[in-house]
Amino acid sequence: MHILDQQVSALLRRVGQEIILPHFRNLGVGDVLEKSPGELVTVADRLSETALTEGLLQILPEATVVGEEACEDQPELPNALKDRLCWIIDPIDGTTNFSQGKIPFGILVALCDANETLAGWLYDPMTSRLCHAVKGSGAWIDQTRVTTAEMPEPSRPVAAISKVFMNQKQRNAMSAKAGTHYEIVDIPRCAAEQYPRIVLGHNHVSIFERTLPWDHAAGILFLNEAGGIAARWDGTAYCPADTGTGLLAASTPKLWEDAARRLG
Repeated sequence: MHILDQQVSALLRRVGQEIILPHFRNLGVGDVLEKSPGELVTVADRLSETALTEGLLQILPEATVVGEEACEDQPELPNALKDRLCWIIDPIDGTTNFSQGKIPFGILVALCDANETLAGWLYDPMTSRLCHAVKGSGAWIDQTRVTTAEMPEPSRPVAAISKVFMNQKQRNAMSAKAGTHYEIVDIPRCAAEQYPRIVLGHNHVSIFERTLPWDHAAGILFLNEAGGIAARWDGTAYCPADTGTGLLAASTPKLWEDAARRLG
């Protein structure tokens, strides 16, 4: 585990229990706003990000904090990911679910340096499940080391495909290709849930169009360190400062290669 894991994990649990859960199914008038078409923010998102920012800077004062909500006001902030030590924060991943009183939702935090993800945390306040990964050292759920497993034959792979940010042509093409080869299931609209589903074998393949760093840096590292693969469609690695779109994730290298060939 990362040398800072104990401190970061304690911070995530505290923010989840003291800030996020008291607001769940308890949002008042004016507590949910649309910051852009289809993009919601709640008072809990903002309070969570403030607490996480303060806590992470106490843990590692020399780092720059790149938070999802801060980037709304400072659109140049993600540039720091290219060449600095940074914390990346998604204060509530799955805000739409949260705002509607639904699960899942979670907190995502990643530690990056010069466009490379070094460690990641994915925390579910409802279940207290904490996923953690360290580059080159493995992945854990709570205190248990985890690795992905080969899919039993002759099972049909389960695919969760996010089409939210695809155009209609992309959606039609993806539906036509995927339906032939995969059992399609609904996405959780929460990356903090989707990546653990792949690691645990509940889903075998997942596709994302938009790949913002606060949504994906922690989860990609978690999946890759557990033995799966999340990468761009051409096989190149995901880097937090990337501005491109399109990401394919799978629980094993073989499933990734099959999906890239069939769906790419």
